[in-house]
Amino acid sequence: MIKEILVATHNIHKKEEIQQILDPDFLVKSLTDYGIQDEIVEDGTTFHENALIKAEFCFRRTGIPSLGDDSGLVVDALDGRPGIHSARYASDHDFPTNIAKVLEEMEGIENRKAHFITVLCYFTEEGAQYFEGTVDGTLLQENKGHKGFGYDPIFVPEGFEKTFAEMPAEEKNQISHRKRALEKFLVGY
Repeated sequence: MIKEILVATHNIHKKEEIQQILDPDFLVKSLTDYGIQDEIVEDGTTFHENALIKAEFCFRRTGIPSLGDDSGLVVDALDGRPGIHSARYASDHDFPTNIAKVLEEMEGIENRKAHFITVLCYFTEEGAQYFEGTVDGTLLQENKGHKGFGYDPIFVPEGFEKTFAEMPAEEKNQISHRKRALEKFLVGY
């Protein structure tokens, strides 16, 4: 039996990535699929708080088990920035501008260690459950690749010589922070 899950996003790339990673027994829907155009105000101070805000909003609105995903790039040399502000770091969901700001702030800095984090909140009538995934890596000094989205063109995962944006989706989805969080979700589901 296919289980429907509502992912709290309008981002088609994120929806597709989650659908590719989740067991084929899941049907992943987005806010757009339900005609919900409201902008969810992410005013939490942590990834966990923002994931909860999104998941609870969707569940309360539809009654469908909902998954809130808050993800971001955490850069050691920038004291964790952009962090929870990753999508709006320099401009609202304009990742070329956001990437440019990170690269400008990193100019001349040798420590290029960073990690991506995903915190998932699964919200049902029983309340909230959390699942976290991270992937360590380093930042390049310029964009490489055209696949993926977000900060993928400047992030090289540990153990690889290419960015997430240079990897086919299938390869990225085997090692990504979102994959690691979703694997924990599937075990705990």
